Amino acid sequence: MRAAVLENLDKLVVKDIPKPVVDADSVLVEVKACAICGSDIRILHHGNSRVTPPAVMGHESSGIVVEAGANVTKFKLGDRVAIGADVPCGECAFCEAGIGNNCQINYAMGYQFAGSFAEYVLLNRIVVNHGPAHGFPEHVSFEEAALAEPLACCLNALELCNICFGDTMAVIGTGPIGCMLLEVGRLMGCTKVIAINRSRPRLEQAKNFGPDVCICSSEEDAVARVLEETGGLGADVILTACPAPQAQIDALRMAKNRARINFFGGLPKTQSQVTLDTNVIHYKELFIMGAHGCVPRHHQQALDLIASGAINMKPYISHRFPLERIRDAFQAAESHAGMRVVVQP
Repeated sequence: MRAAVLENLDKLVVKDIPKPVVDADSVLVEVKACAICGSDIRILHHGNSRVTPPAVMGHESSGIVVEAGANVTKFKLGDRVAIGADVPCGECAFCEAGIGNNCQINYAMGYQFAGSFAEYVLLNRIVVNHGPAHGFPEHVSFEEAALAEPLACCLNALELCNICFGDTMAVIGTGPIGCMLLEVGRLMGCTKVIAINRSRPRLEQAKNFGPDVCICSSEEDAVARVLEETGGLGADVILTACPAPQAQIDALRMAKNRARINFFGGLPKTQSQVTLDTNVIHYKELFIMGAHGCVPRHHQQALDLIASGAINMKPYISHRFPLERIRDAFQAAESHAGMRVVVQP
C-alpha cells in the first residue's frame, strides 16, 4: 500500500510499504480521510518519544472496514468507522476509572500504533476493544467524521470546566480547536462567548463560528477588553487554545472570581516554565486545570453531535490533498491560511 512514512525529522516520504495483516482480533480499515493535527506538525519537525521512525502518523481519520478478524463482533465489513487518537490500555487504574487519556502506557494511533496517512490502517485488538473507533451514519461524510477526534478533545476540556448556564467564556486562540471550543461552549450554556486572537485574519475566520465579541490582542489590550465586556468582573471560563505563555498569564488577569481556567494548548518545552501571579489564584479562588486528549466516550459524543447537526463540521475543512501531496498538505496546515487540512488517501 501507499503510505506517508516519517523516516526522520523533517523527512516525510510517500512510498510503498506492506499492507497490514489482519489477525483474529483486529480490523483493517481503508482510509478515506485523515486530517492534519498540530501534533503531527510537531512530530515532523521535533519528534516524539512515542514515535519511532520509520513511522506512519495520522490520528484524525475515517474509512471503511474491509477486513475483520474472526473474533471481532464490534465491526463488520462495509462499516463506516471514525478513528480517534488516545487508546486506553483497558487494564490500568486510570483506564478502569474511565480516564484512559491519563493511561500511563499512553497508547495512541499515529504514535505507537501506525496511523492513517496511508491507504489502510490496522485497528489491533486493544484499539478494537478499548479505543476510539466508532461507526457513523451515511449522511455524515468521511471528512466530517475524521474531525470527531479534535471535537472530542474539546468536549473533554469543556467538561472539566464545569460550564454553567449563563457563563461568559473567553477562548484565547481561534484556530480550528479554538473555534470548536467557542461553538460547543455555547451549546453547553454559555450566554456570552468571547474570541481572542493575535492574528487579525485568523480572528476574522472565527466570526463564522458565532462569538459575541472578537478581540484582536495585537491591536488592543485583551484583558482590559474582557473586563469591559463583563462589567469589570471577568470571564467565568477561560481556555487557552494556543501555544503562547502570555495567554496563560493573561487568562488569570481576565478571570472572574472562582473562574475555571483551562490550559488546553500545550507550550513548547523551551517555554513551558511560566511565571504566574499565584496571589491572583489565591485571592480570586481560581480553578486552574489542563486538558489532554479525550476518552472514547467523548469520541462517540462528538460523532453524535456531528450526526445530529448540532455542530456543522463542513466549515472547518478548508483544504484537501491526495496522499501523494502530503508535503503540500503539511505546508498548508503550517501556514494557518485556513482551518483543518484533510488528506485523502
